[in-house]
Amino acid sequence: MTHHHSPLLPATPRLDRVLPAVATSLGVPGLTKGGDRPLRPARRAVVVLVDGLGAQLLARRGGHAPFLRQLLQDADAARTIDCGFPSTTATSMGTFGTGTLAGAHGLVGYEAYDPDTDSVFNELSWEDGPAPRRWQPAPTVFEAAVEAGVGVTRIGPGFFDGSGLTEAALRGGSFVAASSLAQRVDATLRAVRAQPRGLVYLYWGDIDKVGHVHGCDSHEWVAELESVDAELARLASSLPRDTALHITADHGMVDVPLEARPDIATDAHLDAGVRHVSGEPRCVQLHVRPGARDDVVDTWRARLGEDALVVTTEEAIEAGWFGTVSASVRPRIGDVIAAMTGPVAVVDSRRHRPELRSLLGVHGSITPDEVAVPWLVLSPQEQ
Repeated sequence: MTHHHSPLLPATPRLDRVLPAVATSLGVPGLTKGGDRPLRPARRAVVVLVDGLGAQLLARRGGHAPFLRQLLQDADAARTIDCGFPSTTATSMGTFGTGTLAGAHGLVGYEAYDPDTDSVFNELSWEDGPAPRRWQPAPTVFEAAVEAGVGVTRIGPGFFDGSGLTEAALRGGSFVAASSLAQRVDATLRAVRAQPRGLVYLYWGDIDKVGHVHGCDSHEWVAELESVDAELARLASSLPRDTALHITADHGMVDVPLEARPDIATDAHLDAGVRHVSGEPRCVQLHVRPGARDDVVDTWRARLGEDALVVTTEEAIEAGWFGTVSASVRPRIGDVIAAMTGPVAVVDSRRHRPELRSLLGVHGSITPDEVAVPWLVLSPQEQ
């Protein structure tokens, strides 16, 4: 039955392997798992995460990104990996930062249900959210690297420093704020040169922003890709010879027409039996009233048809969508999950601001356009 099949490609490495593999290449002990990508040992490494740069988008638009295209064409440098589930920034940052999947780190969606308060909060803004270190108590890969004597510098927008999501998923080392990508590349180069043994993480978010607002098929998206490619080429050519460069992403994106977005708030059938809505428009998690689950599943399957996989928590967990799910994380996951496979999204205007509902590019679900991300590696030239 199609409702049980796992969307995640078998044997595809996932985003949870990137930082542990990089840290291991720098000599940090105890992080390897089976199936790691063997990396050449390095004294220093830079990891760039380009928010929203899906592997399929990059493959389609590679003509506008000569530096990235060159890496894509090198079998040793390029891998396509799976960002994990759901394909959304908050979850992927947990996966990337802790080296575990959502079932372990517990950042289970753009919006997440907190069983302690019986309420939903946004894991990106973290407004009225729980204490970040209680929500995600496991040590991060950055913390493990610092513990092993590797200097860690994280570079991004100033408001990330000390934010809920950063504290939950990406804590460890020092933070340097810089605004434009050119400034972040300059800060990265300074941080690399300041450390004889170091790990520098650079985050860039504008490909995702432009894709959300204008769509990922827009000329604005292509223009942003061109400028990112040029700065990454400058970064690569300026790094010391003993430094590895890794480029990856947290998810891809699809464009969904605004008219193909049913609203739970104004649709009594979709709302029936539902207590709380979490997740995101491409991957809705429904927390249902006692005894309502089967009716909710039937209603949503009938309503969305071929455009979604509607499954129970048990089915999603059994299919491995969240990886191994810990007892503390399980109550955060919706009783029913609707993962969109067609060009639709389901909004809830009681929770989703008009700005969110008007975004053309969306992600969160299980399609290859949303899940597949690049992991591009420029190995160090010498030790």
